[in-house]
Amino acid sequence: MTDGLRYAYAVVRDTGAPEAALDTLTALEGVTGVAGEQVYAVRHLGLAVLAGAVPAEDFDEGPLRERLEDMAWLEKMARAHQRVVDTAGAESCVIPVRLATVCHGDEGLRRMLATGRERFASALDRLEGRVEWGVKAYATQQPAAEESTAGAGAAEAPSAPNSPGAMSGRDYLRRRKAQRQAAERRWGDTEEGARLVHDTLSGLAERSRLHPPQDPKLSGISDRNVLNAAYLVRREDSADFAERVGELAGRTPALRLELTGPWAPYSFTAMDETSGAEGETESAGADG
Repeated sequence: MTDGLRYAYAVVRDTGAPEAALDTLTALEGVTGVAGEQVYAVRHLGLAVLAGAVPAEDFDEGPLRERLEDMAWLEKMARAHQRVVDTAGAESCVIPVRLATVCHGDEGLRRMLATGRERFASALDRLEGRVEWGVKAYATQQPAAEESTAGAGAAEAPSAPNSPGAMSGRDYLRRRKAQRQAAERRWGDTEEGARLVHDTLSGLAERSRLHPPQDPKLSGISDRNVLNAAYLVRREDSADFAERVGELAGRTPALRLELTGPWAPYSFTAMDETSGAEGETESAGADG
């Protein structure tokens, strides 16, 4: 198996064991890749890249660029990519390769390893025995001003001067101002809580990284995302980290915390530095 297109998933150390005994491949038994293919390893210079043979009609440069515009297809591919990486990294250190990295044959994979050898080896040294945990925090309630927008206009608008229970325009504006101020205090509480969560968890992690808040249109979650962070944690400290997140959830009632992981350390591999490696595409398609 040397010719054709190869989809790269992750880089691991070459332990020198026969391919059938490579820990990551053993873990991947029964797990298929983005094209339903079996994942195998190509070894070079003390490293091994986990890859699979993919069809040109979907993964050659032109077709792949078109495919990436199809959100349903892209989501399916991304899930398969992550499934391979996370399964391989469940017990071993893996360096995820960027989504949609396609090479020409096994030789293209070897060129990718040779060009990025120092960076891959450095990342493996730095991330050995570490995993990534994700924590998101959502505000559990909307500001009063937003909550009452639909009904407040009719219920609280100034009434006719001689009507029962009339509210003057000045009283109406004063009440609306009080609602806005209460909303600002509530948002202040949630953001202060998010800072407390992040500062506390950063103290338990070796490294942390803040990501932009999630777009509700993409996540399908209407609550405001006030924290979207990743934490690099020693594998043996994972249970304590997860327990601490649970404790913080009880201390910050204005927030709803969501814990995900453990994952391969996607946020800490600096794979953007290897994106120009020979044998690898910029963002899609095959290498030259």
